[in-house]
Amino acid sequence: MEKATREKLAGVAKDMAQIPFHGDVDGLASNLAPIVRLFPTWSIQEADGLWCAAFVYYCCTEAGFGIPYRPAECKICHLAACFGWEEFAAGDQRIAYHKGTEGYAPEAGDIVLYDRVFENKAHDHMGIVLEKREHTILVAEGNVNNISGIIERPIDGHIRAYIRIPDGYQYRDE
Repeated sequence: MEKATREKLAGVAKDMAQIPFHGDVDGLASNLAPIVRLFPTWSIQEADGLWCAAFVYYCCTEAGFGIPYRPAECKICHLAACFGWEEFAAGDQRIAYHKGTEGYAPEAGDIVLYDRVFENKAHDHMGIVLEKREHTILVAEGNVNNISGIIERPIDGHIRAYIRIPDGYQYRDE
């Protein structure tokens, strides 16, 4: 099997964002089944409008990273929630977790967690970095108005953290 890499993750995320995936929008029935099926206790109806973290997880699995949907580090929720990603990254020493934007230059394939993008609360959105520009990042995101896409976001106080999964990462060595 080909080794999972952040470069491959960025490519998968770019492709998946452009499908685009969507919930129930503009009279179209949701096409989120491939994403939602990775979370056995979740339904397409429950996911509608709340699937940015699940999109990131889907892209990670499609790129070959072996991560369970609810790793042991996730005490409160699974990886369909932004907070679950933060718990997972902070709890697994193999994963680089960088709070805020100071002194960290994101690269393609890094995961970005946001605060206060859509609601005035922490952990409200996330995506996968495709490119770092001078003052912005280009990000593949799920659930922007219930549709996936590629968004340019400023590097500012809305960025809660970056997560860097190492190339070849598998949650448990088989």
